[in-house]
Amino acid sequence: MQTTLVLVDGEHHPPVTRQAIERAQEAGHLVVAALLVGGTEKLGEGELPDLGVPVTALVGRLMPGVAAAIAEHRPATVLDLSDEPVLGYRERMQVAAAVLAAGVVYEGPDFTLRPPPMERPPAGLPTLAVIGTGKRSGKTAIAGDVARRAITAGLRPVIVAMGRGGPEEPSFVEAGTVTLATLRALAREGGHAASDYLEDAITTGAATVGARRAGGGLAGAPYTSNVVAALSLAAAHEPDLAIVEGSGAAIPPIAWDAGILVVPATCPVEYLTGYLGPYRLLRTDVAIVIMAGGPVPGSEDPSLTSHLRDALGDARVVVTDLTPMPLADVAGRDVFLATTAPDLVAERQAASLAENQGCRVVGWSNRLADRRGLVVDLDAAGPYDVLLTELKAAAIDVASERALAAGAEVVFVDNRPVMRDEGADLATTVLGVIELARERSRLR
Repeated sequence: MQTTLVLVDGEHHPPVTRQAIERAQEAGHLVVAALLVGGTEKLGEGELPDLGVPVTALVGRLMPGVAAAIAEHRPATVLDLSDEPVLGYRERMQVAAAVLAAGVVYEGPDFTLRPPPMERPPAGLPTLAVIGTGKRSGKTAIAGDVARRAITAGLRPVIVAMGRGGPEEPSFVEAGTVTLATLRALAREGGHAASDYLEDAITTGAATVGARRAGGGLAGAPYTSNVVAALSLAAAHEPDLAIVEGSGAAIPPIAWDAGILVVPATCPVEYLTGYLGPYRLLRTDVAIVIMAGGPVPGSEDPSLTSHLRDALGDARVVVTDLTPMPLADVAGRDVFLATTAPDLVAERQAASLAENQGCRVVGWSNRLADRRGLVVDLDAAGPYDVLLTELKAAAIDVASERALAAGAEVVFVDNRPVMRDEGADLATTVLGVIELARERSRLR
């Protein structure tokens, strides 16, 4: 039998709830306790119902209260016998987040939610996860920033990046070994030459490991992945820190030591307050709001940052924007920019490059993820000396090949976070979460 904590409410007549608990026990649940989550219609003031099992009342806010009850009773399953209006649609998802974050199954009359797998990292390897709310949320930019700051602090980090186009077997890349030539060769062999681990290797100076995943569940679990094997491969090279990068809204199946959640400024607040957004927050130590300058400067919803600060505290939320940084000097040259950014953001990137790098941006395309459209844009471009391209999507097999054929040089451009407000400092926050990962690693 599975040990079970049941959630009940005072809107049900107690004998009805007691009978439901008896049915649950007949079905294989060993009910160790009941948590009264609210409702008084069928109860006297301050009354706890007689349900045949120990009953306690929820204390404080919903998610912490459920988490505290789980910590006390240590069930394998939480069985929800409550109903609306005590636990409505949003409240149910908050309960689900708290239960899954505790590594416990959440079950109801017509649903079963299982916690995403969380394999323990290799002993002695501090593990810091960088996860996001969806595709192109800025995870790679933040993972790269963490890696560069770790190197500056005298550490030897390795980035483990899982992606939808990652290698079949985990692939280790030594720092400084990835070049345009090796990427072109990989593309000719049919490989994904713009996979995140290759971008990380190009932009950070750190060693990287490529992994793959398919699918993504409500709480971010991949259907299949080789991330655990990739982390073991990384550990074999004895780094001081593993930075494990999520993919889209999918999260690495690892019980990481510390976590950073990357949230675009355009993210709907409901993605954090509703659905299973709270689950990601519960597994997060720091939130970094990114791309706070657009698409239209000032268009971001201020309630997004307010919610994050309410959930995590002011010192654990940083608001940033991204600025393009060429990986070679392009001053005085005519450049064509290839990016995945939306139109208005691409215009801002072009203006930033002209102002800060001293180049002349003679054209740009934001259709790196649209191969046919990218070909149209490149073929319509006037003469340029340098193709400045993000290492994403069709950067190698389309953009670089056409640029080289036209006699232009190819320079990769990295998008790097910069502060946007006077709140928590990016450098201090990142170094703090690195140290938190190392401290927790020593304690496990």
